Amino acid sequence: MRRHHRPLILGVAVTVGMLTATVIPSAAAPAADRTSPKPTVVLVHGAFADASGWSGVVARLKKAGYPVVAPANPLRGLQADAGYLASLLGTIDGPKIVVGHSYGGAVVTEAAASVPEVKALVYVAAFMPDKGEVLGELANRFPGSELNPALEALPDGAGHPDVAIKPDKFHDVFAGDLPRSQTSVLAVSQRPVSLAAFQSTAQAAAWRTIPSWFMVATGDKTISPALERFQAKRAGSHTVEVDSSHVVMMSHPDKVTALIKSAAKSTR
Repeated sequence: MRRHHRPLILGVAVTVGMLTATVIPSAAAPAADRTSPKPTVVLVHGAFADASGWSGVVARLKKAGYPVVAPANPLRGLQADAGYLASLLGTIDGPKIVVGHSYGGAVVTEAAASVPEVKALVYVAAFMPDKGEVLGELANRFPGSELNPALEALPDGAGHPDVAIKPDKFHDVFAGDLPRSQTSVLAVSQRPVSLAAFQSTAQAAAWRTIPSWFMVATGDKTISPALERFQAKRAGSHTVEVDSSHVVMMSHPDKVTALIKSAAKSTR
């Protein structure tokens, strides 16, 4: 397993239960893999969530011998979040597979463009903007999303308004294939996202030069499945479809892990 640099310490707010940007040590790799180390897998969460949503995927990747990093996405705006992620990626030695869920896909798209050792991008029910696109406009390009009417603005005194999903809409719009006992907790512990995240213009599109894989969630009500298919086709991504809600990494961690491993093996 490759050596990592010292942990990156950044002044970002920490939410209880959130995984921080700390390398999770992998299990010892089989002897056959020691001459060709596995790439580090970086899992980037999206809005209304935190890195704990990747827990099932993290466990499976570790068991398979992959080094894993699951950072806390600040959710403060596309350029700010992409800058944070690019800085983090710069502290990780060797090849990297970068995975984005939901809004995290947009962050990955911009951040990875400036990091030469990113060998593959994996999008999980995600935004995948091109350079010059505004995320909010991209989200509205195809019908099928029920997110906008489910959002509520949060009180803000700093001039940087945040939005969150109304708790009574969270299950149906965001995570309909998880138990309600679980989504009721997720709804009240969700991390709001800055409205600026959906108003800024993408400055780079890493998928234009880096191979990509895409998982379409056919039951997604947060991001339109039609938009997911459009983005994947536009990028020439290796694409799979799963009958799932938006949180496919939580309801189908085996399938998400398999897609990540496929990307990693194809780029070694």
